[in-house]
Amino acid sequence: MSPASYRRLAVVALALLCAIVVTGAAVRLTGSGLGCTDWPRCNEQKFIDVSSTHGAIEQVNRLFTGLVTLGVVVAVLGATRRRPRRSDLVWLAWGLVAGVVGQVILGGIVVLTDLHPLANQGHFLLSMILVVNALVLVKRSGEDSDERVPVVSTSTARWVRGVVVVGVLAVFTGTVVTGSGPHAGDENARRFGFDISNIARIHGISVILTLSLLVALIVVTRRGNDRGRLDNAIEVVLAIGVLQAAVGYVQYFNDIPALLVGIHIAGATAFTLALANLWLGLRSGSARQAEKSLTRETVA
Repeated sequence: MSPASYRRLAVVALALLCAIVVTGAAVRLTGSGLGCTDWPRCNEQKFIDVSSTHGAIEQVNRLFTGLVTLGVVVAVLGATRRRPRRSDLVWLAWGLVAGVVGQVILGGIVVLTDLHPLANQGHFLLSMILVVNALVLVKRSGEDSDERVPVVSTSTARWVRGVVVVGVLAVFTGTVVTGSGPHAGDENARRFGFDISNIARIHGISVILTLSLLVALIVVTRRGNDRGRLDNAIEVVLAIGVLQAAVGYVQYFNDIPALLVGIHIAGATAFTLALANLWLGLRSGSARQAEKSLTRETVA
């Protein structure tokens, strides 16, 4: 398999992993979290049961997991057949398989614990790890070497890492808000018990801090020697972050409607990917980028 063909397989795997985050959110936001009361069967009578709306929604999401599984298995097989073969791509592809297996196990725990918010939180956070893993696979498969070299200055790299750490904190606190809010997947499901106003305020502070650091990062890169090298990646994170903040405030002041929550979850996935893309921009396995980096070091 050619490198270009394999990269297309990796893109498909990434798209499927992003899509299942949205379908999983639809299960919870429609109150269908216990549409199937058993695992891996839908219920004690039937393995597949779409006789009720909630059951159908939950079952479709479970069946979609089969497509995701197929996508990551193909990614592994493709990595072993890619020429030239690269061990880093094989390991990344196997990481997808491990993540999907973990999701299946967590999915069962979510059902068997009657949608405990901690299990739901873990389900979403593992999804974010999976989509980041898939993005790394896509990016690496488009490079011509598994040896990655720095392409920005050390000071810029520190700022980027700070942005990513605080951004991840914003995503995490967002899951706590969700676990404390009204959309549990079932009206009888447990909640974390935190005051929604207080935890939303903490989440909002983390988002504002992330956006502030992004603005500072723009200033740092444009005043230093890294002008133009991370501009696109930074702007994407900033744009998604601003949109996420807007959606978050609108949903909070409108009694948290399910549709806006779904959009916010999709946005959180995009924001996580944008953060990962920014982080990955610190180093490159491209021969051309390596040459540019060496040239800069020589000039310096």
